[in-house]
Amino acid sequence: MARSGLPRPTEDELIARYFAPLAGAGGLSLRDDAALLTPSPGHDLVLTADAVVAGVHYFPDDPPASIACKALGVNLSDLAAKGAEPRGFLLTLALSDEWDEAWLAEFCTGLSEAAALASCPLLGGDTVRAGGSTLVGITALGEVPAGTMVRRGAAQAGDRLLVSGSIGDSALGLRLRAKPAAPWGEALSFPARAALVDRYLHPQARLALAPALRAHARAAMDVSDGLVGDLAKMMRAADLSAEVEIARVPLSEAARAALAAGAALEIALTGGDDYEILCAADPAEVPALQEAARRAGVPLTEIGIVTDRSAPPVFRAADGTAAGFRSGSFSHF
Repeated sequence: MARSGLPRPTEDELIARYFAPLAGAGGLSLRDDAALLTPSPGHDLVLTADAVVAGVHYFPDDPPASIACKALGVNLSDLAAKGAEPRGFLLTLALSDEWDEAWLAEFCTGLSEAAALASCPLLGGDTVRAGGSTLVGITALGEVPAGTMVRRGAAQAGDRLLVSGSIGDSALGLRLRAKPAAPWGEALSFPARAALVDRYLHPQARLALAPALRAHARAAMDVSDGLVGDLAKMMRAADLSAEVEIARVPLSEAARAALAAGAALEIALTGGDDYEILCAADPAEVPALQEAARRAGVPLTEIGIVTDRSAPPVFRAADGTAAGFRSGSFSHF
């Protein structure tokens, strides 16, 4: 973020100029101390909070609109995994000393577009000065028909495991963003490189799957820290384990090209930032779940089975051997 040299607007001016136009009805035009939200009759509220920090979750020179898309998208992904429909979000924006209005204007344009696409308006929040790097914190609110939230730890032995979309694109895109001259990256076509980097910059929350998950899935979570590590979290919550066939994990054409060019499969399976949905379903529900997902435009691929033991999940190679990974997932600490 470059300083323009012009006087900066006050906090009230920032709110009126950039954030009030994004506010939904419950945000009361951002002129009060809090928002007002009434759940739909017969519904439960579902709440989630995630933050993205410069230098940790995104590069400081990433496009501001992309940063906004990621900040909202990672929260919407959590709502999708719970089978929830978005109702709105709260924003905490802690700006580093380097911000200027051009950066903020582009950020708000991206935020507005992402919020409109998800029907998830801004309800309120706070804008403050950061002591260091810029931080974007979002609390997203959604709702489900009462008693239907899809929980992480509800899987049962014998359930089939499915994952949406494709795995590994974002992690590979991050590697390209960090090291554009990586040998395997230079071997890729421009469309393949662009597709992988786009998945890193613009996570797509699978909100279209919410109704299918509520109707047919037993357990679900989003894949934010890597398929290997996130499946382990799901199984720990259920005190169970799982067997996954690596060859069945869905990969995009761009990811397959990267692996063929020398990228490590471990990056795709453990790198994180996929924001796909991992779910468990009774075998009898799988056909209906996959058909509902197909109608929603988001494919679900069966990759394994939940097993009746308390142990880390096993990822098996084509020859049946168990694969080992140096790190199961991204860790903040």
